[in-house]
Parts: sequence; structure tokens; C-alpha cells
Amino acid sequence: MQIILLDKVVNLGNLGEIVKVKDGYARNFLIPSGRARRATEAAKKEFEIKRAELEKAAAAKLAESQAQGEKLGGTAVKLTQKAGVDGRLFGSVTNFDIAEELNKQGYKVVKSQVRMPGGPIKVVGDSTVSVALHTDVVVDITVTVYGESA
Repeated sequence: MQIILLDKVVNLGNLGEIVKVKDGYARNFLIPSGRARRATEAAKKEFEIKRAELEKAAAAKLAESQAQGEKLGGTAVKLTQKAGVDGRLFGSVTNFDIAEELNKQGYKVVKSQVRMPGGPIKVVGDSTVSVALHTDVVVDITVTVYGESA
């Protein structure tokens, strides 16, 4: 299926590009989330009329994300979990826990924006985690996990 992208999509394309994707990806994700439209002639003409408006909105969203990224960059998050004597946690620290703590500190972050390449944190100590505020704005933060005896 051919679609017009209404937003920048990672590994797919930028605003305004016409790309071919699998039908299910377009129908079940891109179109319902408002990131794309079917590439019909009428939709192409309508997009060209709204192009400047969409580009302006995308630039504003990027600027807002960059401003938040500058504030968030280098932030330290401190969490306490139950741990054993050897420093291993009884549970784990997930992206949900980190997003929740960032929200308490005043940053608007959802759990899907917190990227943990090594998976959940399972040991006491410092770890570096990425927060993707926008497709072009990725910030690293430090997560410090303290252990409390069970």
C-alpha cells in the first residue's frame, strides 16, 4: 500500500514522502495513529495544500523536544529497590519505573520513550539509559539504583 507520511517515521521516511509499506502496518498502525494517509490523488492534492501547516507543526514539535532535551540531558534518576547481599535486585528497574520517576521530577516522559538497550536493570549501581523525546532528539540520563535489604 502506498501512503503519504504526515510525520517523520523512524526507518521509513520524512514528512511528505510517499512510501510503500505492508497493508497491515499502514492500516493497523500508521493511519490510526495519524502518521500517514493513503496516497490517493485527492489525498496528494489535499496534502500539498496543508504541507506548510504540517511542516510548521513538525518544526514546533521538534523545537519543543530539543528544549526539553536540553533540560533533561545529564539528569540523574535515583531509585531504591529490594536487593540481595550480592547486589542483585529481587525485581528489576524497567522503563516504566524510570518514566514514573522522571514525571515526579517534572519532565513529561512516557514509558515508550525510555530506551533500555540492555533490558531492565537487575543490579545495584549506575546505568545509562536513553530517552527518545523525538525521532531526532535522544538524550542520555544516568539511573542510579540503590539496594535496600529485604
